[in-house]
Amino acid sequence: MDNAMYVVLSRQMTLRRELDVVANNLANADTTGFKVEALQVRTDTQAPARMADGPKTLKFVLDDEVVRDFTQGSMQQTGGTFDLGIDGRGFFKIQTADGERYTRDGRFTLSPEGKLTTQDGDPVMGDGGEIVLDPAQGPVNIAPDGSISQGPQRVGKVAVVDFSDLSVLRKDGDNLFRNVSNLQPTTATAAQVRQGMLEGSNVNSILQVTRLIEISRSYESMAKSIDNTSDLSRRAVERLGRVA
Repeated sequence: MDNAMYVVLSRQMTLRRELDVVANNLANADTTGFKVEALQVRTDTQAPARMADGPKTLKFVLDDEVVRDFTQGSMQQTGGTFDLGIDGRGFFKIQTADGERYTRDGRFTLSPEGKLTTQDGDPVMGDGGEIVLDPAQGPVNIAPDGSISQGPQRVGKVAVVDFSDLSVLRKDGDNLFRNVSNLQPTTATAAQVRQGMLEGSNVNSILQVTRLIEISRSYESMAKSIDNTSDLSRRAVERLGRVA
């Protein structure tokens, strides 16, 4: 019976982890460019255990990894000069102190030095390196291919890259992703940059709330199973004591 409790407890632990993931999704339902996450679980088969009615194989439940759905969120009009949304598959390339990172969050701004940066001050990379603009040269226009112009002069191009396998990207905080493999990004030729727009989160709040309720009920069910098993063990010990 102790083995049964351990199996149920393993499932209860993964439910707590999944609860954290779903709660994080709901907390980021309004975060620009956020991608909904889900917990993958797997069973770990252990050696047969000796039970009253013979040996039985135990299957414990373990959390495997958190996966992300990179489906595009809805585009939202802002009118901001440096608000950029990616229509299609791709990522902006950001240079941070820890190396190159990637994001769908296009809430960019202009630093005092004229560099196009993220809200945290990290440079947004162009095809030729950092993007530096001179406000005195006139209004900034960004074409769907990422080309930046001021008046008749082309002054740069926002780099939009893609990966053939999105599973190589891991969340790195501040709505950034890092490449954990040797796979090199390529130019996202099919993606289009939308100036004055931002991509919303792809979290479906109704589905996430429904999942939250399902997890809570499953967790309560597992807790009752543990209580019932514990009670059964206690009564078995009491009966053995009376027989003795």
